[in-house]
Amino acid sequence: MDEIQKILLEQVAGLHEMPAGAYNIRANGTSTDRSTTANIDIVTKEDKQGIDIVIKPGSRTDSVHIPVLLSQSGLTEMVYNDFHVGDDCDVTIVAGCGIHNSGDADSRHDGIHSFFIGKNSHVKYVEKHYGSGDGHGSRIMNPETVIELGENSFMELETVQIKGVDSTRRSTSARLADGAKLIVTEKLMTHGAQTAETAFQVDLDGADSSANIISRSVARDESRQLFLSKINGNNRCKGHSECDGIIMDNAKISAIPEITAGCLDAELIHEAAIGKIAGEQITKLMTLGLTEEEAEAQIVNGFLK
Repeated sequence: MDEIQKILLEQVAGLHEMPAGAYNIRANGTSTDRSTTANIDIVTKEDKQGIDIVIKPGSRTDSVHIPVLLSQSGLTEMVYNDFHVGDDCDVTIVAGCGIHNSGDADSRHDGIHSFFIGKNSHVKYVEKHYGSGDGHGSRIMNPETVIELGENSFMELETVQIKGVDSTRRSTSARLADGAKLIVTEKLMTHGAQTAETAFQVDLDGADSSANIISRSVARDESRQLFLSKINGNNRCKGHSECDGIIMDNAKISAIPEITAGCLDAELIHEAAIGKIAGEQITKLMTLGLTEEEAEAQIVNGFLK
């Protein structure tokens, strides 16, 4: 692993060295490092690019890291990763993609992550995106997440994209069984001429299932963002979708939340708010000795924290 890849690994997975537990490091289109454990197996797919991650029933406090690193300009890949999580598990999965592009050709990573989660399990899934490099080629990421959440299981999905990604389309769909619970938190910042689109669709099929989707975003310069959220209440359930955006400079943010109730006992709420930073917030921080730029940065960092 070269120095650029080490920086990407730190940014997307918080790793300075190979982690404890199971992991698969994918760099420039190939798997470069892999480790399995007694409870977690990782198997290379034979029919297409990607891996199967199999987590045995009853696995507790286990973790798996599967970062993707691209430092070769002009590389384009499509990867399929399937997660099979057994019953009664408690696991943390850290994914994410980092692209460094110093060339003139576009670099692109598209990935489909499918989760098949059994009963009574808890899964925390963290996905971070990061881009760097001074080339004219774009850094493009289009992740898709598909979730089948079993009875009385709980999934936390955290997505973060703060810097350097020129174009992204993120799609997430989920189907929840009886008593299942899904919490999604998205943190996004775009700048320059970047574009970002996120689309969520959650089907609350099970009785007493619930979902909470929370998106916080900042759009700067000439960047563009689109937030789409759809929650379908098909049983006795609770669903909530919230999008808060800060718009700056000449940017544009569109938020289109949608809720559909197909059951008398479905309780669904959607909220969306977009606005600029209040002038009095900046003035207050400037009275404490900060410059206008420093005050603005502190407000944005606090909003995305």
